[in-house]
Amino acid sequence: MDQDKPEPEGKAQKAADAKDLHRAVREAGESELDRPAGALFWSGLAAGVAIHSSLIAEGALHAGLPDAPWRGLVASFGYPVGFLVVILGRMQLFTESTITAMLPLVTRPSGWALRRTLRLWGIVLLANLIGTALAAGMVAGGALGNAEIREAMVSVSARILELGGWETFVNAIPAGFLIAVVAWILPNGRTQAFWIILAITYVIAIAGFSHSIVGADETFLLLFTGQVTVERAVFGLLLPAILGNLLGGAGLFTLLAHGQVQGETRD
Repeated sequence: MDQDKPEPEGKAQKAADAKDLHRAVREAGESELDRPAGALFWSGLAAGVAIHSSLIAEGALHAGLPDAPWRGLVASFGYPVGFLVVILGRMQLFTESTITAMLPLVTRPSGWALRRTLRLWGIVLLANLIGTALAAGMVAGGALGNAEIREAMVSVSARILELGGWETFVNAIPAGFLIAVVAWILPNGRTQAFWIILAITYVIAIAGFSHSIVGADETFLLLFTGQVTVERAVFGLLLPAILGNLLGGAGLFTLLAHGQVQGETRD
């Protein structure tokens, strides 16, 4: 039968080219844009709670390692855990949606497409923030983890206080760019998805780049434990990271990804 006939050598392993990737990511974005608001919200809420596993893993590693120069490099292996859970679990993460929601807009610009994109970003971002606030509140209130792990999580989170608002914004640009890279290359590397996510998010961690949702988790924990004021939490940490991620993902990477196939995309 035809279905049993092997494909010609090389055809099965042929990687998708830029036009195929553009189409795959764009179609995924169109599907997300068409999802009901309730589905987007609950998926985004789940992602906000699940991304907290990054901070839990980092805190546990930090608490169990000696105070040595290499401690941060090893503890940072906990950072990708939340991304693995969220992305492989197909939950709605704001930074991943910057490119998937933006490609349909730049491919067929219209006021309607812009409204749909802003709708998705608004719902997912709000849900992600609520999820991280809930998870951070449970840790701060003593409902999750023992005292040693909670102290380590606060210590790990405090690294974001080393940056001012402008520095957070600048450091959030490459983080948004790299998460957009993950969304772009996953259709071409589904069998290696675990390693792709692990490698790229580990780079974000050890480079000290600012991710808006993981950063929100850390910010809420610091806020609830009295380490920062509401004003600094919002204007010095949350907003700069969100805007920087948008510029890096929806701005720089999306325009570059779309520009390389402009005029030759396959509908």
